[in-house]
Amino acid sequence: MPMPWWWGHINKRVFNPLAISGGKYPVLTHVGRRSGTTYQTPLDAFPVEGGYLFVLVYGSRSDWVRNILAAQRARLRVDGRDVELAAPRLVGEEEAFRAMPSDVGRPPKVLRITEFLRMDLVPVTEPASEQPATRPLA
Repeated sequence: MPMPWWWGHINKRVFNPLAISGGKYPVLTHVGRRSGTTYQTPLDAFPVEGGYLFVLVYGSRSDWVRNILAAQRARLRVDGRDVELAAPRLVGEEEAFRAMPSDVGRPPKVLRITEFLRMDLVPVTEPASEQPATRPLA
């Protein structure tokens, strides 16, 4: 595990609420796999082709990761808008670094991060009432 669990507990209870209220970081909204409670987790979210990539600083056994893998979906608030994400999957360093833009910094090697979470954007569909009317062919 890259970061110690005790630091994750401090983050969850002290720093995460501050980051969420500050509105500066992307926030992932997900549902607890056992409780059904809605949670918000501030994260670095890296846009990649067709979705987003998340660095698993505390590894894949983190509660938020396990919740998303169980639910198979989450919502991300990024740059003032909400996007729906689905099809979560764990990927390794090689695939993650290949997908990430070259100008994005890599996690420091001292953290020993080897797992990443990749999710796909869910296409937005317009409600039937908002879809343009079609005219019959003559």
